[in-house]
Amino acid sequence: MIPMELSKIVINETSDEQIVILKETNGARSFPIVIGIYEAAAIDRKVKNVKTARPLTHDLILNIIKGLGANLLKVVVNDLKKNTFYANLVVGIDGKEVAIDSRPSDAIVLAIQTNTPIFVEDKVLNEVINNSFGDVV
Repeated sequence: MIPMELSKIVINETSDEQIVILKETNGARSFPIVIGIYEAAAIDRKVKNVKTARPLTHDLILNIIKGLGANLLKVVVNDLKKNTFYANLVVGIDGKEVAIDSRPSDAIVLAIQTNTPIFVEDKVLNEVINNSFGDVV
């Protein structure tokens, strides 16, 4: 697994498709993931430290994880099929790690909200780089 960080978020107010760019923490490779406007707005709120009066959907997910006595340990972008990325939330509970299927956009929002590490499986990053999926930056 390769540690990644949010490098950039591109918000286009005239489109439903937004872009986040993940970059290797200790390297030069990076790649874009298309996300929805709501996830982009959630990331933007966290980056700008904007508070909301009531919990939004991603806050609710975190509240459920915490309420169950679990912790979000890491986010892993673990697959790429037919130009669609897949991810897992890795949650620690009772000394065990549980992988929960997630859209990468939601997983990235939760990682940004909690300063949780983001990883990409080697095979995914290699496929993105070698097959020129999207506009690799």
